[in-house]
Amino acid sequence: MTSASPNHHPVDHAKLEKLAEVAIKVGLQLQAGQDLLMTAPVAAMPLVRLITREAYKAGAGLVSTFYSDEETTLARYEYGHDASFDRAANWLYEGMAKAFSNNTARLAISGDNPMLLSSQDPNKVARANRANSAAYKPALEKISNFDTNWNIVSYPNPSWAKLVFPNDPEAIAVAKLAKAIFSASRVDVEDPVAAWAEHNANLHKRSAWMNGQRFAALHFQGPGTDLTVGLADGHEWHGGSSTAKNGITCNPNIPTEEVFTTPHALRVEGHVSSTKPLSHQGTLIDNIQVRFEGGRIIEAKATRGEEVLNKVLDTDEGARRLGEVALVPHSSPISASGILFYNTLFDENASCHIALGQCYSKCFIDGAKLSQEQIKAQGGNSSLIHIDWMIGSDKVDIDGINADGSRVPVMRKGEWA
Repeated sequence: MTSASPNHHPVDHAKLEKLAEVAIKVGLQLQAGQDLLMTAPVAAMPLVRLITREAYKAGAGLVSTFYSDEETTLARYEYGHDASFDRAANWLYEGMAKAFSNNTARLAISGDNPMLLSSQDPNKVARANRANSAAYKPALEKISNFDTNWNIVSYPNPSWAKLVFPNDPEAIAVAKLAKAIFSASRVDVEDPVAAWAEHNANLHKRSAWMNGQRFAALHFQGPGTDLTVGLADGHEWHGGSSTAKNGITCNPNIPTEEVFTTPHALRVEGHVSSTKPLSHQGTLIDNIQVRFEGGRIIEAKATRGEEVLNKVLDTDEGARRLGEVALVPHSSPISASGILFYNTLFDENASCHIALGQCYSKCFIDGAKLSQEQIKAQGGNSSLIHIDWMIGSDKVDIDGINADGSRVPVMRKGEWA
Protein backbone atom coordinates (compact mmCIF):
# COMPACT_ATOMS: atom_id res chain seq x y z
CA MET A 1 0.00 0.00 0.00
CA THR A 2 1.27 3.46 -0.90
CA SER A 3 2.22 5.31 2.25
CA ALA A 4 0.46 8.63 2.64
CA SER A 5 2.85 10.85 4.58
CA PRO A 6 2.67 14.66 4.14
CA ASN A 7 5.69 14.43 1.80
CA HIS A 8 4.24 11.65 -0.35
CA HIS A 9 1.22 12.29 -2.56
CA PRO A 10 -1.31 9.47 -2.11
CA VAL A 11 -1.82 9.11 -5.90
CA ASP A 12 1.04 7.36 -7.71
CA HIS A 13 2.06 9.87 -10.40
CA ALA A 14 3.67 7.27 -12.68
CA LYS A 15 0.46 5.22 -12.78
CA LEU A 16 -1.61 8.39 -13.27
CA GLU A 17 0.57 9.12 -16.32
CA LYS A 18 -0.17 5.61 -17.62
CA LEU A 19 -3.92 6.18 -17.08
CA ALA A 20 -3.71 9.38 -19.13
CA GLU A 21 -1.87 7.50 -21.89
CA VAL A 22 -4.49 4.72 -21.87
CA ALA A 23 -7.32 7.29 -21.97
CA ILE A 24 -5.94 8.83 -25.18
CA LYS A 25 -4.39 5.79 -26.93
CA VAL A 26 -6.90 3.07 -25.92
CA GLY A 27 -9.99 4.86 -24.61
CA LEU A 28 -10.26 7.37 -27.44
CA GLN A 29 -7.57 6.46 -30.00
CA LEU A 30 -7.57 10.21 -30.55
CA GLN A 31 -6.68 11.12 -34.14
CA ALA A 32 -4.30 13.84 -35.31
CA GLY A 33 -6.24 17.07 -35.83
CA GLN A 34 -9.27 15.85 -33.83
CA ASP A 35 -10.68 18.17 -31.13
CA LEU A 36 -11.37 16.86 -27.62
CA LEU A 37 -14.14 17.95 -25.23
CA MET A 38 -13.48 16.91 -21.64
CA THR A 39 -15.54 17.19 -18.44
CA ALA A 40 -14.06 16.66 -14.97
CA PRO A 41 -14.38 17.50 -11.28
CA VAL A 42 -11.93 20.24 -10.24
CA ALA A 43 -10.33 17.69 -7.88
CA ALA A 44 -9.23 15.72 -10.96
CA MET A 45 -7.02 18.57 -12.24
CA PRO A 46 -3.82 16.45 -12.01
CA LEU A 47 -5.33 13.88 -14.41
CA VAL A 48 -6.86 16.57 -16.66
CA ARG A 49 -3.41 18.11 -17.14
CA LEU A 50 -1.80 14.77 -17.99
CA ILE A 51 -4.59 13.81 -20.42
CA THR A 52 -4.37 17.23 -22.08
CA ARG A 53 -0.62 16.74 -22.50
CA GLU A 54 -1.13 13.24 -24.00
CA ALA A 55 -3.86 14.58 -26.31
CA TYR A 56 -1.61 17.27 -27.76
CA LYS A 57 1.26 14.76 -28.08
CA ALA A 58 -1.17 12.65 -30.15
CA GLY A 59 -1.86 15.65 -32.42
CA ALA A 60 -5.11 16.96 -30.94
CA GLY A 61 -6.60 20.03 -32.59
CA LEU A 62 -8.05 21.77 -29.52
CA VAL A 63 -8.70 20.41 -26.02
CA SER A 64 -11.59 22.12 -24.16
CA THR A 65 -12.40 21.18 -20.55
CA PHE A 66 -15.51 21.95 -18.47
CA TYR A 67 -15.21 21.54 -14.70
CA SER A 68 -17.71 20.65 -11.99
CA ASP A 69 -17.25 21.55 -8.33
CA GLU A 70 -19.02 20.02 -5.35
CA GLU A 71 -19.21 23.26 -3.34
CA THR A 72 -20.83 25.22 -6.18
CA THR A 73 -23.25 22.35 -6.84
CA LEU A 74 -24.35 22.41 -3.19
CA ALA A 75 -24.65 26.22 -3.28
CA ARG A 76 -27.45 25.85 -5.82
CA TYR A 77 -29.45 23.66 -3.42
CA GLU A 78 -28.80 25.99 -0.47
CA TYR A 79 -29.46 29.34 -2.14
CA GLY A 80 -31.07 28.68 -5.55
CA HIS A 81 -34.60 29.99 -6.18
CA ASP A 82 -37.20 27.26 -6.56
CA ALA A 83 -37.75 27.93 -10.27
CA SER A 84 -34.04 27.36 -10.98
CA PHE A 85 -34.47 23.61 -10.42
CA ASP A 86 -36.51 23.32 -13.60
CA ARG A 87 -33.72 24.84 -15.69
CA ALA A 88 -30.58 23.51 -17.35
CA ALA A 89 -27.81 24.88 -19.56
CA ASN A 90 -29.44 24.03 -22.91
CA TRP A 91 -26.96 26.23 -24.77
CA LEU A 92 -24.04 24.20 -23.40
CA TYR A 93 -25.49 20.83 -24.39
CA GLU A 94 -26.54 22.13 -27.80
CA GLY A 95 -22.94 23.22 -28.26
CA MET A 96 -21.71 19.78 -27.19
CA ALA A 97 -24.05 18.09 -29.67
CA LYS A 98 -22.74 20.37 -32.42
CA ALA A 99 -19.15 19.56 -31.43
CA PHE A 100 -19.83 15.81 -31.56
CA SER A 101 -21.46 16.26 -34.98
CA ASN A 102 -18.20 17.89 -36.07
CA ASN A 103 -16.11 14.85 -35.04
CA THR A 104 -15.02 16.15 -31.62
CA ALA A 105 -14.03 13.31 -29.27
CA ARG A 106 -15.64 13.13 -25.82
CA LEU A 107 -13.86 12.24 -22.57
CA ALA A 108 -15.44 12.30 -19.11
CA ILE A 109 -13.47 11.97 -15.88
CA SER A 110 -15.72 10.65 -13.13
CA GLY A 111 -14.94 11.08 -9.45
CA ASP A 112 -17.53 13.33 -7.84
CA ASN A 113 -18.83 12.25 -4.44
CA PRO A 114 -21.69 9.87 -5.40
CA MET A 115 -23.59 10.83 -2.23
CA LEU A 116 -23.14 14.59 -2.64
CA LEU A 117 -26.88 15.30 -2.86
CA SER A 118 -28.03 12.66 -0.37
CA SER A 119 -29.15 15.25 2.20
CA GLN A 120 -30.84 17.57 -0.32
CA ASP A 121 -34.57 17.80 -1.07
CA PRO A 122 -35.24 14.72 -3.29
CA ASN A 123 -37.93 16.64 -5.17
CA LYS A 124 -35.47 19.38 -6.14
CA VAL A 125 -32.86 16.75 -7.10
CA ALA A 126 -35.41 14.94 -9.28
CA ARG A 127 -36.53 18.19 -10.97
CA ALA A 128 -32.95 19.27 -11.66
CA ASN A 129 -32.11 15.81 -13.05
CA ARG A 130 -35.18 15.85 -15.30
CA ALA A 131 -34.33 19.31 -16.67
CA ASN A 132 -30.72 18.30 -17.18
CA SER A 133 -31.67 15.04 -18.91
CA ALA A 134 -34.00 16.85 -21.32
CA ALA A 135 -31.36 19.49 -22.12
CA TYR A 136 -28.60 16.90 -22.51
CA LYS A 137 -30.59 14.66 -24.87
CA PRO A 138 -29.21 16.11 -28.16
CA ALA A 139 -25.66 15.45 -26.92
CA LEU A 140 -26.53 12.10 -25.30
CA GLU A 141 -28.01 10.83 -28.56
CA LYS A 142 -24.69 11.52 -30.32
CA ILE A 143 -22.96 9.42 -27.66
CA SER A 144 -25.53 6.61 -27.37
CA ASN A 145 -25.68 6.40 -31.19
CA PHE A 146 -21.87 6.23 -31.16
CA ASP A 147 -21.45 9.09 -33.63
CA THR A 148 -18.00 9.90 -32.23
CA ASN A 149 -15.27 8.23 -30.17
CA TRP A 150 -15.79 8.65 -26.43
CA ASN A 151 -14.38 7.42 -23.14
CA ILE A 152 -14.83 7.59 -19.36
CA VAL A 153 -12.00 7.21 -16.84
CA SER A 154 -11.89 8.00 -13.11
CA TYR A 155 -9.87 9.98 -10.58
CA PRO A 156 -9.79 9.30 -6.79
CA ASN A 157 -11.48 12.47 -5.56
CA PRO A 158 -11.01 12.66 -1.74
CA SER A 159 -14.77 12.93 -1.04
CA TRP A 160 -15.39 9.77 -3.12
CA ALA A 161 -12.47 7.97 -1.46
CA LYS A 162 -13.82 8.69 2.03
CA LEU A 163 -17.18 7.22 1.04
CA VAL A 164 -15.56 3.99 -0.19
CA PHE A 165 -13.11 3.75 2.74
CA PRO A 166 -14.87 5.60 5.59
CA ASN A 167 -12.66 4.22 8.38
CA ASP A 168 -9.37 5.47 6.92
CA PRO A 169 -7.76 8.93 7.12
CA GLU A 170 -8.34 10.87 3.91
CA ALA A 171 -4.82 10.40 2.47
CA ILE A 172 -4.96 6.63 3.08
CA ALA A 173 -8.47 6.42 1.58
CA VAL A 174 -7.31 8.29 -1.54
CA ALA A 175 -4.28 6.01 -1.88
CA LYS A 176 -6.47 2.89 -1.57
CA LEU A 177 -9.01 4.15 -4.11
CA ALA A 178 -6.25 5.20 -6.51
CA LYS A 179 -4.71 1.72 -6.28
CA ALA A 180 -8.12 0.13 -6.96
CA ILE A 181 -8.77 2.43 -9.96
CA PHE A 182 -5.33 1.72 -11.43
CA SER A 183 -5.78 -2.04 -11.02
CA ALA A 184 -9.27 -2.10 -12.54
CA SER A 185 -8.10 0.16 -15.38
CA ARG A 186 -5.15 -2.17 -16.13
CA VAL A 187 -2.50 0.54 -15.75
CA ASP A 188 -0.59 -1.15 -12.89
CA VAL A 189 1.31 -3.34 -15.39
CA GLU A 190 4.46 -2.76 -17.45
CA ASP A 191 2.63 -2.17 -20.75
CA PRO A 192 -1.01 -1.11 -20.22
CA VAL A 193 -1.67 -0.60 -23.96
CA ALA A 194 -0.65 -4.22 -24.67
CA ALA A 195 -2.70 -5.44 -21.68
CA TRP A 196 -5.75 -3.69 -23.10
CA ALA A 197 -5.18 -5.25 -26.54
CA GLU A 198 -5.24 -8.73 -24.93
CA HIS A 199 -8.30 -7.91 -22.80
CA ASN A 200 -10.18 -6.53 -25.81
CA ALA A 201 -9.41 -9.72 -27.77
CA ASN A 202 -10.97 -11.82 -24.97
CA LEU A 203 -14.11 -9.66 -24.84
CA HIS A 204 -14.42 -9.80 -28.64
CA LYS A 205 -14.23 -13.60 -28.45
CA ARG A 206 -17.11 -13.69 -25.93
CA SER A 207 -19.18 -11.29 -28.07
CA ALA A 208 -18.55 -13.37 -31.20
CA TRP A 209 -19.79 -16.53 -29.42
CA MET A 210 -22.98 -14.79 -28.28
CA ASN A 211 -23.55 -13.38 -31.78
CA GLY A 212 -23.07 -16.85 -33.26
CA GLN A 213 -25.82 -18.25 -31.01
CA ARG A 214 -28.50 -15.73 -32.14
CA PHE A 215 -30.54 -16.28 -28.96
CA ALA A 216 -34.12 -14.98 -28.93
CA ALA A 217 -33.99 -14.37 -25.15
CA LEU A 218 -31.98 -14.83 -21.97
CA HIS A 219 -33.38 -16.41 -18.80
CA PHE A 220 -31.91 -15.28 -15.45
CA GLN A 221 -32.62 -17.46 -12.41
CA GLY A 222 -31.38 -16.98 -8.84
CA PRO A 223 -32.50 -15.79 -5.39
CA GLY A 224 -35.35 -13.33 -5.93
CA THR A 225 -34.91 -13.54 -9.70
CA ASP A 226 -36.83 -15.33 -12.43
CA LEU A 227 -36.52 -13.04 -15.43
CA THR A 228 -36.80 -13.61 -19.17
CA VAL A 229 -35.21 -10.84 -21.25
CA GLY A 230 -36.25 -10.97 -24.90
CA LEU A 231 -33.52 -9.70 -27.22
CA ALA A 232 -34.15 -7.07 -29.88
CA ASP A 233 -34.62 -8.21 -33.48
CA GLY A 234 -31.27 -8.04 -35.23
CA HIS A 235 -29.44 -7.38 -31.95
CA GLU A 236 -25.64 -7.52 -31.86
CA TRP A 237 -23.41 -8.22 -28.87
CA HIS A 238 -20.45 -5.95 -28.17
CA GLY A 239 -17.63 -5.96 -25.65
CA GLY A 240 -14.38 -4.09 -25.26
CA SER A 241 -13.35 -1.79 -28.09
CA SER A 242 -15.85 -0.78 -30.77
CA THR A 243 -15.72 1.32 -33.91
CA ALA A 244 -17.71 4.56 -33.84
CA LYS A 245 -19.56 5.98 -36.84
CA ASN A 246 -16.58 8.27 -37.48
CA GLY A 247 -14.47 5.16 -38.13
CA ILE A 248 -12.39 5.39 -34.94
CA THR A 249 -12.08 2.30 -32.73
CA CYS A 250 -12.27 3.24 -29.05
CA ASN A 251 -12.93 1.79 -25.58
CA PRO A 252 -15.81 3.86 -24.18
CA ASN A 253 -15.51 2.54 -20.61
CA ILE A 254 -12.28 2.13 -18.70
CA PRO A 255 -12.57 -0.22 -16.88
CA THR A 256 -14.82 -2.69 -18.71
CA GLU A 257 -15.51 -6.40 -18.19
CA GLU A 258 -18.88 -6.71 -19.94
CA VAL A 259 -20.37 -8.00 -23.15
CA PHE A 260 -23.70 -6.32 -23.79
CA THR A 261 -26.57 -5.90 -26.21
CA THR A 262 -30.05 -4.41 -26.64
CA PRO A 263 -33.10 -6.14 -25.12
CA HIS A 264 -36.49 -5.95 -26.82
CA ALA A 265 -38.42 -3.17 -25.06
CA LEU A 266 -41.69 -5.12 -25.21
CA ARG A 267 -40.45 -8.64 -24.41
CA VAL A 268 -39.27 -8.68 -20.80
CA GLU A 269 -41.24 -10.80 -18.32
CA GLY A 270 -40.85 -11.82 -14.68
CA HIS A 271 -39.20 -10.47 -11.56
CA VAL A 272 -35.63 -9.57 -10.66
CA SER A 273 -33.72 -8.46 -7.55
CA SER A 274 -30.61 -6.30 -7.43
CA THR A 275 -27.43 -7.92 -6.11
CA LYS A 276 -25.56 -4.68 -5.34
CA PRO A 277 -26.75 -1.22 -4.25
CA LEU A 278 -27.28 1.42 -6.94
CA SER A 279 -25.79 4.84 -6.22
CA HIS A 280 -27.88 7.36 -8.17
CA GLN A 281 -27.63 11.16 -7.93
CA GLY A 282 -26.66 11.20 -4.27
CA THR A 283 -29.02 8.44 -3.13
CA LEU A 284 -28.19 4.82 -2.40
CA ILE A 285 -30.97 2.58 -3.72
CA ASP A 286 -30.67 -0.87 -2.14
CA ASN A 287 -32.43 -4.23 -2.50
CA ILE A 288 -34.32 -3.24 -5.65
CA GLN A 289 -37.11 -5.66 -6.59
CA VAL A 290 -39.12 -5.08 -9.77
CA ARG A 291 -41.67 -7.00 -11.80
CA PHE A 292 -42.01 -6.76 -15.58
CA GLU A 293 -45.05 -7.41 -17.76
CA GLY A 294 -44.92 -6.83 -21.51
CA GLY A 295 -41.48 -5.29 -21.15
CA ARG A 296 -42.62 -2.66 -18.64
CA ILE A 297 -41.93 -2.41 -14.91
CA ILE A 298 -45.33 -2.54 -13.24
CA GLU A 299 -44.12 -2.88 -9.65
CA ALA A 300 -40.94 -1.56 -8.00
CA LYS A 301 -39.70 -1.79 -4.43
CA ALA A 302 -36.48 -1.05 -2.56
CA THR A 303 -35.55 -1.25 1.11
CA ARG A 304 -33.69 2.05 0.74
CA GLY A 305 -34.20 4.87 -1.75
CA GLU A 306 -37.59 3.59 -3.00
CA GLU A 307 -38.98 7.11 -3.44
CA VAL A 308 -36.05 8.09 -5.67
CA LEU A 309 -36.35 4.84 -7.65
CA ASN A 310 -39.99 5.54 -8.42
CA LYS A 311 -39.21 9.13 -9.46
CA VAL A 312 -36.61 7.73 -11.88
CA LEU A 313 -39.16 5.28 -13.29
CA ASP A 314 -41.56 8.17 -13.91
CA THR A 315 -39.00 10.18 -15.92
CA ASP A 316 -40.71 9.23 -19.21
CA GLU A 317 -42.43 6.29 -20.93
CA GLY A 318 -39.12 4.57 -21.74
CA ALA A 319 -37.76 4.75 -18.19
CA ARG A 320 -39.71 1.61 -17.14
CA ARG A 321 -38.26 -0.46 -20.01
CA LEU A 322 -34.81 -1.89 -20.63
CA GLY A 323 -32.17 -0.41 -22.92
CA GLU A 324 -29.30 -2.79 -22.18
CA VAL A 325 -28.49 -6.26 -20.84
CA ALA A 326 -24.87 -7.06 -19.99
CA LEU A 327 -23.00 -10.20 -18.96
CA VAL A 328 -20.06 -10.01 -16.54
CA PRO A 329 -18.45 -13.02 -14.81
CA HIS A 330 -18.59 -13.02 -11.01
CA SER A 331 -14.81 -13.59 -11.02
CA SER A 332 -14.12 -10.22 -12.74
CA PRO A 333 -11.25 -8.29 -11.11
CA ILE A 334 -13.65 -5.63 -9.82
CA SER A 335 -15.87 -8.24 -8.19
CA ALA A 336 -12.81 -10.01 -6.78
CA SER A 337 -11.64 -6.74 -5.18
CA GLY A 338 -14.66 -6.87 -2.86
CA ILE A 339 -14.95 -3.07 -3.06
CA LEU A 340 -18.30 -1.31 -3.46
CA PHE A 341 -17.27 1.77 -5.46
CA TYR A 342 -20.65 3.60 -5.33
CA ASN A 343 -19.86 4.36 -8.97
CA THR A 344 -21.67 2.57 -11.81
CA LEU A 345 -18.60 2.62 -14.08
CA PHE A 346 -16.94 0.22 -11.64
CA ASP A 347 -19.83 -1.54 -9.91
CA GLU A 348 -21.49 -2.56 -13.21
CA ASN A 349 -18.27 -4.37 -14.13
CA ALA A 350 -18.48 -6.53 -11.02
CA SER A 351 -21.76 -8.16 -12.02
CA CYS A 352 -24.23 -8.95 -14.79
CA HIS A 353 -26.56 -5.98 -15.10
CA ILE A 354 -29.50 -4.43 -16.89
CA ALA A 355 -30.08 -0.78 -17.73
CA LEU A 356 -33.31 1.15 -17.59
CA GLY A 357 -33.94 3.56 -20.45
CA GLN A 358 -32.11 4.46 -23.65
CA CYS A 359 -30.69 1.68 -25.83
CA TYR A 360 -27.45 1.81 -27.84
CA SER A 361 -28.08 1.85 -31.58
CA LYS A 362 -24.67 0.24 -32.16
CA CYS A 363 -26.04 -2.96 -30.59
CA PHE A 364 -27.88 -3.79 -33.81
CA ILE A 365 -26.58 -5.39 -36.99
CA ASP A 366 -25.77 -2.42 -39.26
CA GLY A 367 -26.90 -0.15 -36.40
CA ALA A 368 -25.10 2.85 -37.90
CA LYS A 369 -27.43 2.69 -40.92
CA LEU A 370 -30.70 2.35 -38.98
CA SER A 371 -33.07 5.27 -38.41
CA GLN A 372 -34.64 5.89 -34.98
CA GLU A 373 -37.91 4.51 -36.37
CA GLN A 374 -36.21 1.28 -37.52
CA ILE A 375 -34.48 0.87 -34.14
CA LYS A 376 -37.84 1.24 -32.38
CA ALA A 377 -39.48 -1.24 -34.78
CA GLN A 378 -36.77 -3.81 -33.93
CA GLY A 379 -37.39 -3.37 -30.20
CA GLY A 380 -34.93 -0.64 -29.22
CA ASN A 381 -36.01 1.56 -26.31
CA SER A 382 -35.88 5.37 -26.15
CA SER A 383 -35.64 7.45 -22.97
CA LEU A 384 -33.98 10.46 -21.36
CA ILE A 385 -32.19 8.12 -18.92
CA HIS A 386 -29.77 5.20 -19.07
CA ILE A 387 -29.22 3.72 -15.59
CA ASP A 388 -27.42 0.42 -15.02
CA TRP A 389 -28.05 -1.76 -11.98
CA MET A 390 -26.59 -5.06 -10.94
CA ILE A 391 -28.48 -8.39 -11.01
CA GLY A 392 -25.66 -10.97 -11.21
CA SER A 393 -23.89 -13.00 -8.52
CA ASP A 394 -22.33 -16.41 -7.92
CA LYS A 395 -25.86 -17.70 -7.30
CA VAL A 396 -27.36 -16.66 -10.67
CA ASP A 397 -27.65 -18.98 -13.69
CA ILE A 398 -28.33 -17.75 -17.22
CA ASP A 399 -29.69 -19.73 -20.17
CA GLY A 400 -29.87 -18.62 -23.77
CA ILE A 401 -33.29 -19.40 -25.26
CA ASN A 402 -33.48 -20.17 -28.97
CA ALA A 403 -36.44 -19.27 -31.19
CA ASP A 404 -37.68 -22.88 -30.96
CA GLY A 405 -37.61 -22.74 -27.14
CA SER A 406 -34.51 -24.92 -26.71
CA ARG A 407 -31.95 -23.76 -24.15
CA VAL A 408 -28.18 -23.37 -24.02
CA PRO A 409 -26.27 -22.75 -20.76
CA VAL A 410 -24.59 -19.31 -20.89
CA MET A 411 -23.57 -18.81 -17.24
CA ARG A 412 -23.58 -21.09 -14.22
CA LYS A 413 -23.11 -19.69 -10.70
CA GLY A 414 -22.03 -16.40 -12.24
CA GLU A 415 -19.32 -17.82 -14.53
CA TRP A 416 -19.27 -18.41 -18.29
CA ALA A 417 -20.55 -21.89 -18.99
